[in-house]
Amino acid sequence: MEERARWARRLATWFGCGSAPVAPGTVGSLGAIPLHLALTALGPGARLAAIAGLTALGTWSANRVANELNEEDPQSIVIDEVVGTLIALNFARRRGLAGHVVAFAAFRAFDVIKPGLIDHAQRLKPKGVGIMADDVLAGFAAGLLARFLKK
Repeated sequence: MEERARWARRLATWFGCGSAPVAPGTVGSLGAIPLHLALTALGPGARLAAIAGLTALGTWSANRVANELNEEDPQSIVIDEVVGTLIALNFARRRGLAGHVVAFAAFRAFDVIKPGLIDHAQRLKPKGVGIMADDVLAGFAAGLLARFLKK
């Protein structure tokens, strides 16, 4: 396997979180927490740039791995959950532990239930865009919910 393919797989599976035998999406979301904690040390612009950069890299890696596996949205790809979690937690960054818990739980709920536009977004093409788009939207929805529910 070429080096780019290996890095695409590492990133798409969030360094193995996607290999969890049970609930790989939740494991991927939990795997985002250390990165979220590290990003809190950055200013808002750098934090948003890091999340945007990871979204772009995640789209590339998800597309590459989905095409390699010949699947629309393989369960092993969890970079989308990582990005969605980072977005949700970024909105809750000044809401304390309770705000973070609300953001995390709401993200997982929106990711599983996929209401409205979130459901439609997962069908976007190419595959990597659809894989990432629903979780980006779920992250925004969860983050906004946490921000306005938890003061």
